Amino acid sequence: MADVDTGGRDRLALAVLVQYRMATTAQMHLILSPEVRIEQTRRRLAKLREEGLIDRITLPRAGRTRVWHPTPYGAQLAGEWPELRGRRPPRGAVDRTAVRLKAGHGLTVTETALAFLQDARRRGDVCRPLDWIPEIRHPLGGGEAVIPDALLYYQRRSADGANSANGAHRTTGTHDADGADGADGADGADDASETEETRGGVMLRAFVEVDRATMGPERLAAKLTAYARLHQYAPAPAARPRQQPFPEPAQESWRQRYPLFPRLLFVLDGTGPAGVTTRIHALRAAARGIALAGFLREVPVLAAPLADLLHHGPAAPVWHPVPGTDHGQRLGWMHTQNS
Repeated sequence: MADVDTGGRDRLALAVLVQYRMATTAQMHLILSPEVRIEQTRRRLAKLREEGLIDRITLPRAGRTRVWHPTPYGAQLAGEWPELRGRRPPRGAVDRTAVRLKAGHGLTVTETALAFLQDARRRGDVCRPLDWIPEIRHPLGGGEAVIPDALLYYQRRSADGANSANGAHRTTGTHDADGADGADGADGADDASETEETRGGVMLRAFVEVDRATMGPERLAAKLTAYARLHQYAPAPAARPRQQPFPEPAQESWRQRYPLFPRLLFVLDGTGPAGVTTRIHALRAAARGIALAGFLREVPVLAAPLADLLHHGPAAPVWHPVPGTDHGQRLGWMHTQNS
């Protein structure tokens, strides 16, 4: 029975499209099976399309690129799987018109995911396709929320320079079935100050914001304030009996998901070097605000052009620290403030 093909690759292909929202044929090939010929990936996608699980649109430009996305049936089926628990995409993710209108940003987010996946493979680290989770809603109260373009889970085999890292903790295990390392709160009891080296290496988490220069630099920089609010936000505790003399203090909501607050990465695209510099300056200007000082002391914030990630790899020193100076300092994304 060990040699029976149970459709594992088909299942992963559908799961990736449901979770990522969209991808080109080339992106799907590199995510799923870079070791085989791309014709095998094309046949797999065509079969899933025949079964009504996925569909495609053809972009009128860019060489008539085919963009794959899940169908309502495919999203419903995959949403019942343990690895996609709570990951059902919004309605627009399965609508052909919505996919076409969102293709620019959506494909750039998928390309960013691929940069981290390929880098992990080269380095011998662990970052599986479903360890990239787009658009997890983090409420701020009053109907407001922070929704990162993606949440990245990454297990680094080596602990070099990762001690006491924000968004990192030691681990001896692997992810839950949903690829989220207990994102629903299962790992919330880990000791945030744990620094012992263990067999599993270091688990890193990052909120990733992909900016294609479709909004002004000031609006991009305002996202720093939103994440600082999330870092501090603690919902009002439920009503307690009056006789309780010592009510428990309110706890920040993010602690229910993560043992440490994930680091924050801004990936910049859609503009030339001058535009990248302008946007980094805007982030650094916002970082000088007194209200952000506590957040920035505890959470690493970095920004890098997507072109540098694709050319050198995300682990290379291509990231500009925020806050920072204009003296040319560059870091790898796994850098910590204590190293």
